[in-house]
Amino acid sequence: MDFGRLPELRGVDFALPPDHPDTPALLQRAAPPAAPAGIWVGCPTWTNRAWLGTWYPLGLRETEQLAWYARQFNSLEVNVTHYRVPDAETVRRWLAATPEHFRFCPKLPQAISHDRELFRAEDLTNSFCRALEALGPRLGTAFLQLPPTFAPQQLSRLERYLLDWPAHLPLAVELRHPAWYHDRGLLAETGALLEALGKTWVISDVAGRRDVLHQRLTTPTAFVRFNGHALHRTDYLRADAWAERLAEWLSQGLQAVYFFIHQRDVNDAPLWAQHFLLRLGKLTGRELFLPKLVVQPVQGKLF
Repeated sequence: MDFGRLPELRGVDFALPPDHPDTPALLQRAAPPAAPAGIWVGCPTWTNRAWLGTWYPLGLRETEQLAWYARQFNSLEVNVTHYRVPDAETVRRWLAATPEHFRFCPKLPQAISHDRELFRAEDLTNSFCRALEALGPRLGTAFLQLPPTFAPQQLSRLERYLLDWPAHLPLAVELRHPAWYHDRGLLAETGALLEALGKTWVISDVAGRRDVLHQRLTTPTAFVRFNGHALHRTDYLRADAWAERLAEWLSQGLQAVYFFIHQRDVNDAPLWAQHFLLRLGKLTGRELFLPKLVVQPVQGKLF
């Protein structure tokens, strides 16, 4: 994720801002979860050759990498769906490679979000939703990433699209145009709309756009996209801060966390995740699923 990435971190205030005033009220209104809240953490890709011999066994075939990825992380930000809708056979392979507790969070096709900007996208959306339904219980939250050109003047188009979105398919929305965040009244209006429609507002933690770190929960689900910087010391300070904030939200009634790690060097993501998950586990009293180095590479068969 190059959005908001800076070549130099000097002068960036990485402190998490306080919650938006409407967030505590949203969590108070949420029904208590019947089971411990789900905490799903992952990366935007699983075909990581750089992990061979560390997080993946040496000699692991590319067709086996998703199965091994699912041993290291319990969720995946599926960016391949941004470029094509997966066919039925692809979805079957994904399901066969992952355990029941795993969650896929597919990004909507760019033909819907960027090319058509939600206009006359009914057929494409229906096709994509059929693929989501085929994931069954392993569907986490799909997410609609709108381009930086999608401005508040198009709010009514966004509302129409979200009203038509199937209610049984969880959806998060990422808004990138700066104008969504620079007017307090508009930010409140947008948050209220997403909350009324039951759609999650994506929170992005990136160095060059601190405005998108809005801390406004619109559903009892937190969907966070984190952009790290080569395990710079600020990465670990931010990991601790996020663990504390999520632990606080979980204590207040948050029902699900989806947290996706973007590092320019994919080798940094599992190390950051270890630190983050150990800290979050300590704060919540839970033993969380975290990546582990491959001590003895598996030869031949994967299992």
